Amino acid sequence: MDKNLTTCEKWLGVEAILEKDFLPTIYSIEFVIGILGNIAVVLGYVFCLRNWKSGNIYLFNLSLSDLAFLCTLPMLVRWYANGKWTYGNILCMSNRYFLHANLYTSILFLTFISIDWYLLMKYPFREHFLQKKEVSILISVAIWIWVTLELLPILLFIEPTTVNNGTTCNDYASSGDPKYNLIYSVCLTGLGFLLPLFVMCFFYLKIALFLKERSRQLTTALPLEKPLNLVIMAVVIFSVIFTPYHIMRNVRIASRLEVWKQSECSQVAINTFYILTRPLAFLNSVINPLFYFLMGDHFRDMMVSQVRVFFKAIRR
Repeated sequence: MDKNLTTCEKWLGVEAILEKDFLPTIYSIEFVIGILGNIAVVLGYVFCLRNWKSGNIYLFNLSLSDLAFLCTLPMLVRWYANGKWTYGNILCMSNRYFLHANLYTSILFLTFISIDWYLLMKYPFREHFLQKKEVSILISVAIWIWVTLELLPILLFIEPTTVNNGTTCNDYASSGDPKYNLIYSVCLTGLGFLLPLFVMCFFYLKIALFLKERSRQLTTALPLEKPLNLVIMAVVIFSVIFTPYHIMRNVRIASRLEVWKQSECSQVAINTFYILTRPLAFLNSVINPLFYFLMGDHFRDMMVSQVRVFFKAIRR
């Protein structure tokens, strides 16, 4: 048998396994863990937090965004497991839309959280206007509006198709005219991901430098070890989970161009790697509540206190 044909058949087999088994399994795990974590955070903010600050407003909106995305995962799990989309064209388009809306609202809220942390260290008494609650609310509303406008063109590229009396709900990178889709995807990558990531890293760097400077001024650096480590973790984690997806999304769209003459086997290989990056990118909805729960000792203590009160009331 031809070696290239054998290799191509292996890639096709891997692609089929990833779509039918890997994606439903990973998305199911992300749904269960993410929904529990984000509901806990939202309920904690609603019932435990009395004095809302700018950072709390961003984190609350981040959790709402994660919850909206997580609610779409059961439909994706069923679609990939059965190979047939049974929810209609409108839900297909809205599902893909909410998936990307969560991705880019998350990046922007994380960016403003990094700015808020820096300002909190620079102005501990909240003297800066960006630290005011009213301004944070306006920024949050502006983020939702901006991302909505930014993603409207996606609706032009999503193409639910009917095959064998069933509907397929293709992912964004596998839909639409690749020529125009690639232009839009590159612009979205720059404005929606690279620019916010640059701002986020810039302020995390300023936080790290600020903490190091403080450690030199103090007799012991122990109180600053935790925030410095968390800042480094934030940059590494969110760079690692977002970057591969954006790279492979653009490569996947480019591989569909007629001018880039790719063999079917090469396209399948590219799509296989693209499939692997998708659940990694949307892992942020699981990481967000777990990661930021570690950030606020005061908020965490309040939640633990409320849980203890609840269980004491049950025992009585």
